[in-house]
Amino acid sequence: MARKNPPDVEEPGQGDIEVGKPKSWAAGIPGVVHSMAPALRDMGVNRSRKTLLAMNHKDGFDCMSCAWPDPDHRKAFEYCENGAKAVNWEATPITVESGFWAEHSVSDLRQRSEYWLGQQGRLTEPVYKAAGEDHYRPVRWGKAFSIIAEKLNSLATPDEAAFYTSGRTSNEAAFIYQLFVRAFGTNNLPDCSNMCHESTGWAMGQTLGIGKSTIAYDDFGKSDLIIIMGQNPGTNHPRMLTALEEAKNNGAEIVAVNPLPEAGLRRYKNPQEVKGIIGRGTEIADQYMQIRLGGDMALLQAVSKRVLDAEEAHPGTVLDTQFIQEHCEGLEELKAHLSHLDWDEVLEATGLRIDEIDELAARYLRAEKVIITWAMGLTQQKKGVAAIKEIINLLLLRGNIGKPGAGASPIRGHSNVQGDRTMGIWEQMPPAFLDAIEKEFGFNPPREHGTDAVQTIEKMRDGELKVFVAMGGNLVAAISDTHAAEAAMEKLEMSVQISTKLNRSHTVVGEEALILPTMGRTEIDRQASGVQFVSVEDTVCAVHPSWGKVEPVGANLLSEVAIVSRLAQATLREKVNVDWPGFESDYDTIRDHISRVVEGCEDYNQRIRQEGGFVMANGPRDSRSFHTATGKAMFTVNDLEHVQCPPGRLILQTLRSHDQFNTTIYGYNDRYRGIKKGRQVVFVNPEDLAALGLADGQYVDIHGEHADGKERVLRNYRAVAYPSARGCAAAYYPEANVLIPLESVAEGSNTPVSKHAVVRLEPARDGARAGTPATN
Repeated sequence: MARKNPPDVEEPGQGDIEVGKPKSWAAGIPGVVHSMAPALRDMGVNRSRKTLLAMNHKDGFDCMSCAWPDPDHRKAFEYCENGAKAVNWEATPITVESGFWAEHSVSDLRQRSEYWLGQQGRLTEPVYKAAGEDHYRPVRWGKAFSIIAEKLNSLATPDEAAFYTSGRTSNEAAFIYQLFVRAFGTNNLPDCSNMCHESTGWAMGQTLGIGKSTIAYDDFGKSDLIIIMGQNPGTNHPRMLTALEEAKNNGAEIVAVNPLPEAGLRRYKNPQEVKGIIGRGTEIADQYMQIRLGGDMALLQAVSKRVLDAEEAHPGTVLDTQFIQEHCEGLEELKAHLSHLDWDEVLEATGLRIDEIDELAARYLRAEKVIITWAMGLTQQKKGVAAIKEIINLLLLRGNIGKPGAGASPIRGHSNVQGDRTMGIWEQMPPAFLDAIEKEFGFNPPREHGTDAVQTIEKMRDGELKVFVAMGGNLVAAISDTHAAEAAMEKLEMSVQISTKLNRSHTVVGEEALILPTMGRTEIDRQASGVQFVSVEDTVCAVHPSWGKVEPVGANLLSEVAIVSRLAQATLREKVNVDWPGFESDYDTIRDHISRVVEGCEDYNQRIRQEGGFVMANGPRDSRSFHTATGKAMFTVNDLEHVQCPPGRLILQTLRSHDQFNTTIYGYNDRYRGIKKGRQVVFVNPEDLAALGLADGQYVDIHGEHADGKERVLRNYRAVAYPSARGCAAAYYPEANVLIPLESVAEGSNTPVSKHAVVRLEPARDGARAGTPATN
């Protein structure tokens, strides 16, 4: 394959940021243009055809940009703008050549932006930075594995190492990765779930017995009411808009609960429909509730109270009494608790009017089939677990679990983050899973819980972790408290990144550091037994195969499965009786083990080859069965608590721009919010700006305020007057992570609280448009 040169990267300069009006609709012809133009420019016609037309299709590959499910009947262009960007980013023919490492020291790379790093192209050879040196140097694969194995085997205890996983990892790679880690002797398996839907897992696990969606894709089209909370599908999972359009066409009402007016929640112009090209498209939200950050729990309790009040006024006509009697516990305790609900506190917490809440309650009472769907806006709150338990309370009251068109629908972000957890990527896997590992492979895996993502950074900081291995991801940028995380990472003796492209985590490293380049999901994976496929699990528990369609960008690349297999061989040698070479040669051997270890994956090799794969069993959805301690779904009592914001302060949330995927920055525009040529902006309600004595366009310093008293600040950010909820502000992730203390986490789940930062805005210290994201 002919290599293209890296593009000239244009970083926004001082005062370059342009601010226009936010969009009132999503997708349409601009979505097509922004999907196709970069692909044709960077990949060319042939490579674009092979990738884009194979994405999310039979015998094709699974899009890496989100975990949104695939409909049974897919259209030829069943992909979204961000999916196309993700494919273009991965399948680019641009590669990092050997001379790059001599030209750029680690110190130099650390000064570069995430955007610049990603634009340098695909990694194609292992590189190693020795202790005391400031350059990576190319190294052979065998030497790389021996360096890592020697370090791991020198540790005083296996618990001095942690092994991170991102949601891009396939089921097969995830399974043997956790097997290697547990055979090595630790449960230190932090992953990206710890920072996103961990609150969901805790809340749903305790109330329903499973931390996964209780609906299927087709349920959206059967629902009477869909309540969308704390998510922005137009940017983060655009294909969801097609399902919402179908629901609206079938008569469903949709309510959006979000502090910001997001284009995709207002109107959708489907580029595959005539009305999406020359018409107005489809109005999505029948009711748009611009809630105050952290007020979701109060809103849900208020609606549940209205439902209970209606039942009291008309006994036997509102609650699903039969469902509750047969399948639930705790209703009387919930009634008693909500009888004391303080409506003044509800209004203060939500920032909503009482008539808005009553309108939502009336919609819920009218609907026979209700879906509540949510994402990071709820999970990354201090009371995120409690807020999601309140979702379950509301659904249970009218039997909206386990019937068509109804249920709880957490929307996962990264494409296989749910599958990784199913395969054992968790620091707290239950005893039954560990027992199955012992039975299948003949060794006793460790039983003590390992470290999650936040605990991993804390143990690095405290000198208790010496080695960090990451299968994908960009933890140092993704985690909260940026400076603390970077300082902790630099205390390591060794850091190892298994990656497709450069990111911040390759520049903030331990004394020794390695980068192991891996193939992407778009690429053909040839092994000794032939071309291989992998499998993934989407957000509604559907498992399906993924086949690469284009030649790898480098002949020296290894697949994730091959990297893990060879690392395990080098490290463990004869410690356990596992056929690591066999795993690399034929992925069917991995799936045979999965079928005997992972509950719900019986006959895996046969079922994954069925048309469309298969759907994992789900007790609440399939049979209204609940694997809780009591065998029933649990109503819960949760004390209401909302963010207390002192006068002159705002509550800030972090969010993604339309031109990024997680920490990957595709460009410096946020088309739907009207931002061009920059990311150093803070969105604030114009009335709040006036009350603070600030002006639209003024440059400000954003100071985080926390009980620990530490100075956390983003300097020289442009204030953008934006129609957000009063008292709230927003800034882009990952830059704004610096404002979130490491210890600021959700109760129960330990998820960083990225939607809950109390900040004050002050005129920029230097009083000018410095335009640099200083974060000290």
